[in-house]
Amino acid sequence: MGGRTPCLLPALFLLVIPGSSAVSGPRAVRGVEQESLTVRCRYDPGYESYVKWWCRGANWDSCQLAVKTTGSEKEVKKGRVSIKDNWKDRSFNVTMEKLRLGDSDTYWCGIERVGPDLGNRVQVTIDPESISTSATLNANMFTAPVAPEGHPPLLGSVHFLLLVFLKVPLLLGLLGAVLWVNRPLRSSGGKPQENQQPPCSSTLSREKDPQREEKGIFSGNVGGQQ
Repeated sequence: MGGRTPCLLPALFLLVIPGSSAVSGPRAVRGVEQESLTVRCRYDPGYESYVKWWCRGANWDSCQLAVKTTGSEKEVKKGRVSIKDNWKDRSFNVTMEKLRLGDSDTYWCGIERVGPDLGNRVQVTIDPESISTSATLNANMFTAPVAPEGHPPLLGSVHFLLLVFLKVPLLLGLLGAVLWVNRPLRSSGGKPQENQQPPCSSTLSREKDPQREEKGIFSGNVGGQQ
């Protein structure tokens, strides 16, 4: 009997100490104030129909039960904490909603059974909302603005608007002014108007010719009489 006692001590030690390999999960998780946090714990085959639970407190023997399943896959919610078992995946999720800074503590996810329960220790830390917000703002400050894909940059759009509404009408106005100023020069064939003979000058010259002929006749007659 005395020789068998040392061999039984390791087995008893595994039964009493929680956190055996039958249940596994994260050692530490972090959440943000006023948000939600989900912790997933897994278990070995054969524990599908066992009751799963989530308790709070560093001491395994005196941790405060927060919520537990009913031995089925139905979700159970108690206050801001809910738990749901998944037999096919052999895991159960614990969700803590509307996190508070006071929720930071040591928790356990475990399986209820005859004898010592099985459990896994999880350290939960809740960060203030201001730290998360300031980190997001700092990341946005040092991020260079990028134009959306498929859209022209802002500078190109402004230049296009100036071209359509300001430069094009101005050029058309200048072109119209130049054409209006040069219109008389093209109608006169490119020659100054002052060098052209008025159309009525030929008529006046013809009206003066009979008087000149009469003077010539009278001057001829006078010369003959002498």
